[in-house]
Amino acid sequence: MSVLFFKRFLQRPFQIASIVPSSKGLVERVASKMDFSRPRVIAEYGAGEGVHSREIARRMSPDSHLLLFELDPAFSRDLERQFARDRRVHVIHGDAARLPHELEKRGIADCDYILSGIPFSILKIDKKRALLQKTHDALAPGGSFIIYQVTNELRQHATLFEHAKSEYFLQNIPPMFITVFQKTPMMNGREYPAAERISVGAHRSA
Repeated sequence: MSVLFFKRFLQRPFQIASIVPSSKGLVERVASKMDFSRPRVIAEYGAGEGVHSREIARRMSPDSHLLLFELDPAFSRDLERQFARDRRVHVIHGDAARLPHELEKRGIADCDYILSGIPFSILKIDKKRALLQKTHDALAPGGSFIIYQVTNELRQHATLFEHAKSEYFLQNIPPMFITVFQKTPMMNGREYPAAERISVGAHRSA
């Protein structure tokens, strides 16, 4: 655990939610829920000190994009330092609710995966549902919203997603529920490559 993480936890315990970052085992298990065999667009809510971000960046292709949302200014500055030379990674110091705007600004139509470790249980119900709606809308058909949480209460609110699968991962302090919510695929089953969807998004924003 870094000194920065511990200090920020002491200052903002409810926002950070855990006294230690995700374990290596949790990071690898979460990353295994994603398919990196082609270019991807991935967003992460509450990137923190970047333990999941680094693993995703390590696995994803040169044509992929990773958008990191982080409210904490110290974490945001540290993420910018870590990924200063990686043009695939975009650090956004702001609320995850800005995702639609940030996608449009970059000419990106949608995301293949959205990852979140933010403590949804502490969000007010209206904000929780609004963020779930924006998350669902920002995903490509067949895309996945992946969360790791101490509780699994979000399943009762995430009714926009028809498919959800959870597992309880013990190799972390504290143990976490990992849940994958999947957006319904298109009827014809066609999946556009991320690079093509980026071009479509750029055309729409022109």
